Amino acid sequence: MAPMFFLAVLVAAVVATALVAAPLRRGSPRTWLAVMAVVPVLSLGLYQLLGTPAALDPAARAPVAAGVDPDAQVDPAQFAEAVAQLREELARNPEQPEGWVLLARSMSVQGDHAAAHEAYGKALALVPDEPALMVEVAQSSAQAHPQNRFDDAAVAQLERALALQPGNQRARWFLGVAQRQRGLDAEAAATWETLLPQVDAATASSLRPQIAQAREAAGLPPLDASTGASAPPTAGRPAAVSGTPAAGGLRVRISLAPELAGQVDGDATVFVMARHPDGPPMPVAAERHPVSALPLEIVLDDGDSPMPTQTLSQLDAALVSARITASGTVERSAADLESAPVRVALPSTDLIELVIGADPTP
Repeated sequence: MAPMFFLAVLVAAVVATALVAAPLRRGSPRTWLAVMAVVPVLSLGLYQLLGTPAALDPAARAPVAAGVDPDAQVDPAQFAEAVAQLREELARNPEQPEGWVLLARSMSVQGDHAAAHEAYGKALALVPDEPALMVEVAQSSAQAHPQNRFDDAAVAQLERALALQPGNQRARWFLGVAQRQRGLDAEAAATWETLLPQVDAATASSLRPQIAQAREAAGLPPLDASTGASAPPTAGRPAAVSGTPAAGGLRVRISLAPELAGQVDGDATVFVMARHPDGPPMPVAAERHPVSALPLEIVLDDGDSPMPTQTLSQLDAALVSARITASGTVERSAADLESAPVRVALPSTDLIELVIGADPTP
């Protein structure tokens, strides 16, 4: 199904829910925001289960050329039109935090993290005591920073989110990342160690190497020596990398085919994406990086979700791929270079290898 139909269904559900739940906004803003977050997603899920979304997709009724994946076809014009309509609606009625969140997600998937940060900020201004939005504001601020750093304002948002909701795992993870960026290694280790009792075994296993690195940098004994827990000090991904997961994710290594060495502009952009294997082409997690950073190892997780309708952790499997574009936008062109997609059963702790070759996807 075309992503614009998903977006249209989502927007319609958001508007309808906002009208019905309007009395809750002043009396119980947190309950109102929870309703706004859950009901549209449930509506979309119910439609997918009971409706016939494929029947509305012209691509599903049109002949498909041999070797062409119909799910890979994205109409940038439709996406841009949907975003423009959302902006017009927000201009008419800006008192819609759910609309600003949707716009922020849309901007994020296009790689415009500065615009995403601005939109999240407007949502937070309308619901100022919502910890989840505080985390989004902080993360989008770091993503918009040239070095992916959390500035003082972002750190303040994370600390405020934890003050209101001490069990917020994403806020605690990102606060530890910010502390590591500032050289506060002992503080980062302590922040992350409090996550260990809260997360599952697989997540704890991926978190322990990060704690071990922070403790080593702080001159502290290994975690197993101080707590009795097993914590081999193996190397992990640098904590300052954007998109490091708070609760699991997919480890992906992206490289360029040897025959293309020196032939790709270092200023080009590489998009790394995971999507539903049998769903729409809209990714459930995506990151963008400069080609000059290749070879590159990243982690895709729920923090990289461009849309609120579905996250990576909700899937049983994902199709992971990477694409180089000279334009720096999500719009496909014939000159793009892509990797072969890799199907992965979730959850997975394997390192996924993507090698970007010379043959573009039609």
